[in-house]
Amino acid sequence: MSQQRLGYLYGIGAYSLWGFMPLYIKLLRPTGPVEVLAHRVVWSVAVLAVVLIAVRGWRPLWQLVRRPATLGGVAAAAGILAVNWGTYIYGVNTDRVVETALGYFINPLVVVLLGVGVLNERLRAAQWTAVGIGGVAVVVLTVNYGRIPYIALTLALTFATYGLLKKRLGLPAAQGLFVEAAVLALPALGHLGWLVWRSEATFAAISPGHTALLVAAGLVTAIPLLFFAGATNRIPLTGMGMLQYITPTLQLGCGVLIFREPMPPARLAGFALIWLALTVFTIDGIRHARAQGRTGSLPVTRERTRRTRVMPQPATVAARY
Repeated sequence: MSQQRLGYLYGIGAYSLWGFMPLYIKLLRPTGPVEVLAHRVVWSVAVLAVVLIAVRGWRPLWQLVRRPATLGGVAAAAGILAVNWGTYIYGVNTDRVVETALGYFINPLVVVLLGVGVLNERLRAAQWTAVGIGGVAVVVLTVNYGRIPYIALTLALTFATYGLLKKRLGLPAAQGLFVEAAVLALPALGHLGWLVWRSEATFAAISPGHTALLVAAGLVTAIPLLFFAGATNRIPLTGMGMLQYITPTLQLGCGVLIFREPMPPARLAGFALIWLALTVFTIDGIRHARAQGRTGSLPVTRERTRRTRVMPQPATVAARY
């Protein structure tokens, strides 16, 4: 089997596991969202520590400790990740799986907007068209819901911001997530201890199977992460950009087909506009990548960089869920 084919298998595996994540979170009821988040943080630290020991991946961690500025960035990324995970768990537990899927559908459009606002990127005309269609879709969905789809927008904004921070930090996937989870471990343990003290903890209080599911939160986080790392090392960015839509598509299927969440015509129209925007966005990204491949690499000067800088097709960050 070629390395590229293996990479695509890894990518499909990672995005499929993330896509079926609502099924796992639903099994954790009646555990509340914050307790689920705390367990995910704590058991992720344990699993990733074992992984790093197995692959002897501790050296980058010692180098990181000597860089206080980078540690500050990691702490900020950890806080944003906690908001993203917590919002996602809350959305699933409150029967809003369809809205969580919407958040990850519109995430690429939020990424390009961050590129414009934060990195001073210049968008191509097709990218602006995609963003405009996405904006209309959000208005349509707001009217349909009778409120702003705050879960979807929070997921999209936090994940896009997290991706921006991760790109600037440039940490390896497993080591980066380990440090982020370790930053959150102390408050997570504090919350779990508080629940035990108040006799409100569900861990070891419902059934052995439920306890095992909570412990499995570490594996549920680590396995798709490792698959994702294997994919990004083997296939091009455009390939990852295409695969990233597997996750929200599966989430949408879980919400509508398994959990029977409503999908009235107006909401379906809003999703159709999102899919149209993503189609425009993806086709433009593929054409741009092919055009760059035909022209080849040219010497980059300061003037050329300033005049031609555009926002690329976004890659999905390893620790999405």
